[in-house]
Amino acid sequence: MTAHGSNREIEIKLRAGSVEAGRRALRRAGFRVTVRRVFESNTVYDTSAGSLRGRGELLRLREAGEKRTLTFKGPAAPGRHKSREELELSVSDAGTMGEILIRLGMAPVFRYDKYRTEYCQPGGEGVATLDETPIGVFLELEGSAPWIDAAAAALGFAEEDYITASYGRLYLEYRESHADAPHDMVFAEGSRRRAPRPGRARPAGGK
Repeated sequence: MTAHGSNREIEIKLRAGSVEAGRRALRRAGFRVTVRRVFESNTVYDTSAGSLRGRGELLRLREAGEKRTLTFKGPAAPGRHKSREELELSVSDAGTMGEILIRLGMAPVFRYDKYRTEYCQPGGEGVATLDETPIGVFLELEGSAPWIDAAAAALGFAEEDYITASYGRLYLEYRESHADAPHDMVFAEGSRRRAPRPGRARPAGGK
């Protein structure tokens, strides 16, 4: 999802602590739900040599409710906000799209789950999401850099709270202190609906 109809994504993450804490902060800052909570299953694809990851790029197939989206993300520019090219395409059949990627030399290398609720401020330009993940609850702000700074301040956060790492990177850090964590950032069996089979390579990004 890019801001202002451009192909440039500008965003940050913030640790919310809990779902209720995140909801309270959003309500106090004037945000209202625009897209209700939905389960997302994300699969990251790469070559066997990890060429996309090596260039800081990402190719992701996302299933969220009835939506299926293929996304390419370019390398992130340095800065206090995460800024990178983003190209997205809606697809009708995630399974067939995945097979096409495999035929083109790609393979699934990392999966990550989350429940996402989308919020906006009336008349506001950006989007906030409340992300419930297997490694914690995060707020994600996407819009122009000035809007992100103003929204983060309204939510009670400072610049030192900004996170620009992807969920893939955050999960790698999590696994360093949790030796029994699975390869993929997915909810425990029985607490989520069935998702595609995992890959067997290191995490390669993921928003």
